Amino acid sequence: MSSPALEQNTVDSDTSANPRAAEKRSPLILFAAFAAIYVIWGSTYLGIAVGLESFPPLLLAATRHLTAGIILYPVLRWQTGIRPTRTQWRTAAITGLLLLLIGNGAVCLSEHSVPTGVAALLVAMVSFWMILLDWLRPGGSKPGRRVIVSLILGFGGLLMLVGPAHFGGSARVDPAGAGILAVGSFAWACGSIYSKHHDLPRSPMLGVAMQSLVGGAALWIVGLAAGEGHNFHPFAVSLRCWLAVAYLIVFGSGLGFTAYVYLLKNTLAARVGTYAFVNPIVALCLGWIAAGEAITLRTGLAAAVTLTAVLLVITATHKSTVEAAECLPTPGEA
Repeated sequence: MSSPALEQNTVDSDTSANPRAAEKRSPLILFAAFAAIYVIWGSTYLGIAVGLESFPPLLLAATRHLTAGIILYPVLRWQTGIRPTRTQWRTAAITGLLLLLIGNGAVCLSEHSVPTGVAALLVAMVSFWMILLDWLRPGGSKPGRRVIVSLILGFGGLLMLVGPAHFGGSARVDPAGAGILAVGSFAWACGSIYSKHHDLPRSPMLGVAMQSLVGGAALWIVGLAAGEGHNFHPFAVSLRCWLAVAYLIVFGSGLGFTAYVYLLKNTLAARVGTYAFVNPIVALCLGWIAAGEAITLRTGLAAAVTLTAVLLVITATHKSTVEAAECLPTPGEA
């Protein structure tokens, strides 16, 4: 998503005078990072659905993120030699609570009543919130016309999911599940914008590990307080579910989340937000192939409309060459 003229800011003390000098950005790295959040994160919806066969929702998210944090943090502290500051821990705590406790926790809760592909379609609301919040923040910029049109089109597709009860010959999405995802999407957008403009370690993976520690611990506390521990028996978890959790830890939390944090620091928030429109297509296909979820006329039309919306955003022209330089890397760019 590339139209809003959002200043690319970093807060590392050694690069504050020149934000684009924060890190060398190669087209290959950016391409790989986008591929990770597009494809890997699209597949995590199916991984969550499999994990929920044995895990309570919040404890599933807690196990995934806290395990990733416990493994990654000491390794990355030793490897990078970076000692996070108090300010960086504050940023990690705030973003960890918003992104993981509320954002990812909401996805896990909703998948009890919402199919994986439809859940991914509803999470596309995060793009609207990211653009709106980045516009309203101090120093933010108003989205261009093409972005506004694409958002209207994209959310028109989402309305197909929760609109008329028998549209397309199928039932609408559970309103409670949709509401939970709306709250989670807003929290994810808040955490994303906050992360983009506040201090984190210059190692993206170390920042992920810190956020995972805080968010994972918070998910355990909230999950146990909600009574999820009463019906959870670790020794009764199937191998299939443990493999799903392992996939979520390594690929979803490790590779996918690291790529996401890297992109937030190195390109426009609106462009990063396009993952929320591509993930549903991946999730719908995998849900149909691997989980036997039906792709009804309702979901098919909604998916087509939202995919059209993201293509409009990605191909939108920039208002100036400065904007283009901010989000489209050149071979030797910092």
